[in-house]
Amino acid sequence: MTDVILPTPLVAVEWLAAHLGHPDLVVLDAHMQPPSAPASTAPVVQIPGARRFDFDKKICAPDTDLPHMLPSPELFSREVQALGIQASSLIVVYDRLGIFSAPRAWWMFRAMGHTRVAVLDGGLPAWQAAGLSVEPETAYAGAGGDFVARLQPGLFCDADTVAAELSSGRRPVLDARSAARFTGLEPEPRAGLRAGHMPGALNLPFGQLQQGGKMKPVADLQAEFAPVLGEQQAPIFSCGSGVTACILALGAELAGYQDLTVYDGSWSEWGGDPARPVVSHHD
Repeated sequence: MTDVILPTPLVAVEWLAAHLGHPDLVVLDAHMQPPSAPASTAPVVQIPGARRFDFDKKICAPDTDLPHMLPSPELFSREVQALGIQASSLIVVYDRLGIFSAPRAWWMFRAMGHTRVAVLDGGLPAWQAAGLSVEPETAYAGAGGDFVARLQPGLFCDADTVAAELSSGRRPVLDARSAARFTGLEPEPRAGLRAGHMPGALNLPFGQLQQGGKMKPVADLQAEFAPVLGEQQAPIFSCGSGVTACILALGAELAGYQDLTVYDGSWSEWGGDPARPVVSHHD
């Protein structure tokens, strides 16, 4: 069987449907429920053969109060091997909302040294809207894989790095939260966090990169980033807890930006640390 090459970091449902069943292809359900959304009571279905990639509760750092922080390469390798993922695997990740949490899984694999990974544009809703089949969610029970994570420094960063870049002005910091949360006019969905944003941060709500549950075309993505970033490279992306920041990372990569970094702790860390400065319209 011929080798499969991912056309871009974003693939259409037609592409996935055409390649489903290829021995190198692994499809991962990387769904995470938004913190403010009620739990769904609908029966859980999946793309045929998909495996559950739970970065919110399972494939995350165990020794922190912050939500779904990037785990160690050792933990990541162990959990991913248990899903049967090989070093040679070609991975497509999706979520059940369109494009919400899947880019986080995509970015995690990139940070662990795996580049053969893409996001399914439109996720499960687009798959079902195309009339493609689904099956009840089932736990993976196949053979283990040989994947070994190789952490790529710089794809994720910490609060001290963000503070240093904000004070120096060397690298732009883009916040993916809504304008109301960014300005502090709307409370955070997670308890105990201050309202507002980091001094010097810029706002680009992740929803502006999407249309109808899919990513906008490349030219439109470039038009969204241009007023905020211009020609600047090496942006840092932040959000509420490091999930929708990865939507900005996906959009920026599709738009041609380079040297991208996600602030892992994001506002869950910064907004919860009284030592970090916050700008709010309530001030």
